[in-house]
Amino acid sequence: MSRSPVSRVKEGEDLTMAKEKDNTNKTFLLRVDAETMEAVEKWAADEFRSVNGQLQWIIAEALKKSGRKKK
Repeated sequence: MSRSPVSRVKEGEDLTMAKEKDNTNKTFLLRVDAETMEAVEKWAADEFRSVNGQLQWIIAEALKKSGRKKK
C-alpha cells in the first residue's frame, strides 16, 4: 500500500514543500526553433525515447563528455 504525501508531511510543513522535496527533477521552459525540434523529435523516435528523455540524454552525455559530470 502506498503512502500518500500527506502522511510524510512534518508538523508545521506545507504539503507543497513536501512534494518539492520528493521531486529530484527540475522543470524549465526551453525554446528551440522548429528545425531543431523536428530533428530532436526524429532522433527521439529513432531511439524509442520521448523528446524529454532524449533531451535529458543529450544533456547528460554533453556534461559527461565535457568532464562537468561524473558517471
